[in-house]
Amino acid sequence: MKSKGVESRKRLLKAAANEFSVRGFHDAKVSEIVKKAGFTQPSFYLYFQSKEAIFAELITDFHSRVRKLTESLLLENGLNTEDVSKRVLLAVETVFQFLDEDKDLTKIGFFLNPEAKQMKKDLAMVLKENLEAEQRLGYFHSELDMETVAECLVGMIEHLTESFLLTGIKDPASLAAEVVNLLIYGMLPKGNDVR
Repeated sequence: MKSKGVESRKRLLKAAANEFSVRGFHDAKVSEIVKKAGFTQPSFYLYFQSKEAIFAELITDFHSRVRKLTESLLLENGLNTEDVSKRVLLAVETVFQFLDEDKDLTKIGFFLNPEAKQMKKDLAMVLKENLEAEQRLGYFHSELDMETVAECLVGMIEHLTESFLLTGIKDPASLAAEVVNLLIYGMLPKGNDVR
């Protein structure tokens, strides 16, 4: 595809993400998508067969990018203790930054997508595998069930994204700091231990 065609396709995807985010899949219209993108309706069909096809592409792209991002966040071997919390903070902040960079796509992929529940289960499994590998490296308590930790993390990220990130109330850095402080340091004052 020529560069003009690639740019046109990107504009249509961006406009579609906004239309689906605002109206939902069923109320979104191809006529509004092309209007937002500055194209005619026939030009839409040069790139996509239907409204369903462009929606599916947006979902597939989001899911693929989330999975690759999660897989890339595995902590490397040889970190000292103080660096672990810094790297966990960086990893959580990277996830929130990703979700914040295209709020329309996040809303579609994480919340409106009929397959969102399965996507989050897949995300939790990849995260569990990362956490178990990091646990074997001695970064986390050996008695923690990393499946539970992964599910908690995904739930926290999902809820905080919906409540604070997509609404613009909090930014990725502050949300990441709050999540990591809770998970790494807990809610009890220093010196208290529930084990």
